Amino acid sequence: MIFAIEEINNSTELLPGIKLGYEIHDSCASVPVAVHVAFQLSNGQDPVFYKGSNCSQSGVVMAAVGESGSTPSISMSRIMGSFNIPQVSHYATCACLSDKQQYPKFFRTIPSDQFQADALAKLVKYFGWTWIGAVHSDSDYGNSGMASFLDAALREGICVEYIESYFRTDPSSKIQRVADAIRRSTAMVVVAFIASGDMRVLLEELARDPPPPRQWIGSESWVTDTFMVKYRFCAGAIGVAIPQSVIPGLRDFLLDLSPSGVAASTLLTEFWEDAFNCSLRKSPGVNKGLCDGTEDLKRLENPYTETSQLRVTNMVYKAAYAIAHAFHNALCKEINGTTQCDKLIKLDANQVTEWPVGGQVELELGPSSTGGGSSGPWTAGGTWGDPVRSSARLGNTKGASEWDPSREGGDLTRDALGTRERLEQDPEREAT
Repeated sequence: MIFAIEEINNSTELLPGIKLGYEIHDSCASVPVAVHVAFQLSNGQDPVFYKGSNCSQSGVVMAAVGESGSTPSISMSRIMGSFNIPQVSHYATCACLSDKQQYPKFFRTIPSDQFQADALAKLVKYFGWTWIGAVHSDSDYGNSGMASFLDAALREGICVEYIESYFRTDPSSKIQRVADAIRRSTAMVVVAFIASGDMRVLLEELARDPPPPRQWIGSESWVTDTFMVKYRFCAGAIGVAIPQSVIPGLRDFLLDLSPSGVAASTLLTEFWEDAFNCSLRKSPGVNKGLCDGTEDLKRLENPYTETSQLRVTNMVYKAAYAIAHAFHNALCKEINGTTQCDKLIKLDANQVTEWPVGGQVELELGPSSTGGGSSGPWTAGGTWGDPVRSSARLGNTKGASEWDPSREGGDLTRDALGTRERLEQDPEREAT
């Protein structure tokens, strides 16, 4: 997000002459922390309390990017929406958040789970799997997503042997019960609408006593998580994935770190010391020497420097640009071929989502408007409505490819253990 904001602030076309400020808070995947931040942002930064009708709102934020999870986003939206502060999430996919009666100021750059649920049902039907098991997170994301999938599966004539739910903080006995249901089931296909953190807990339990071979069908949260590759019984999992992309300039931005700059941040200090196994502190820990300044990020190979397959990161990038375009629309005008922005106008948060053409907006965030970082155009229809894609992303732990269920075998990936080829060779075999 910092990269996107700095790119916007240096742009001569988007908000020329206006600089965006920001604060970044870590919710720690905790609803109470997210709620605390929402109140903090809504109250503003002004240290003076004004009474009467001349209440100052100079310190109140105009918009917020986040949250990653659906449940924290719901909590934040109920608070910030009361103050007409728009919230743009990059990863909250619960279909419930599309309800504009309850969440009028909630928007997102990632599609609703309703589209994903329909795609997963068509995917299962495509392979001829009509007897499946279902597991989901006991959260807004998992409950709503699985409910949408079951509705779609029913329409496709798919039967479900069992439905299990859990949360990663549940007692180990409940996690074991879910794992046992998978082990003893006759369904060879498991549809898992599970958050990545919850999935890791389940796989750890299954690893104690690996089940017979199962074909896993995953939601976007975990199906492209490379951490899952360590579980061999999960190999070949397929599902719907966020499109991968490359954001030009981001890698150079991330590599532009020096030990002195890192030392000013507790988070970066922890990252630096872990990556290079040295200490920036005067008293290094056990088995760690002092960092000597020869550390080179360009030679480092870890997720921080891997920017060729960005997924959620690109959604954050788009969210920052969506807000910037809203500000631009409210503050700037084309006069004699030149963009001029009113720096003195007192912008109200409610104005950010008020568009001149009947309140409607079709926002194209493609290479031309985002500095080339977007993986193709993204469209928000309606009053900042949910983004929609005409085709799904069929992904596994190694990558993703386009899949259009309306076409016969349309661009279907074949690296998920060759499942389609096996079905063609042995139609009686349900799954492996």
